[in-house]
Amino acid sequence: MSLDAEFQTVAKAVAAWKTKPSDSENLALYSLYKQANFGDVNIAEPSGIVEKAKYNAWKGRKGISQDDAKKQYIELAKQWQSKYA
Repeated sequence: MSLDAEFQTVAKAVAAWKTKPSDSENLALYSLYKQANFGDVNIAEPSGIVEKAKYNAWKGRKGISQDDAKKQYIELAKQWQSKYA
């Protein structure tokens, strides 16, 4: 299975988890997902608290290649699969 295919499969599985991860875990997954799909942050910094937390988490991944972000996302999701699925 290619990296892109595995990433898409794992992302769909994460979206279907029965239990939501903690805020910090969710931000880790979110930021890796965004980095994997869009690369470095490409939007203006928002003003809302939740939006700003998401923005800062994604901004913290700056410089990670999209392929590396996919690999890290897959690894984290597999670690947390039994906990949340």
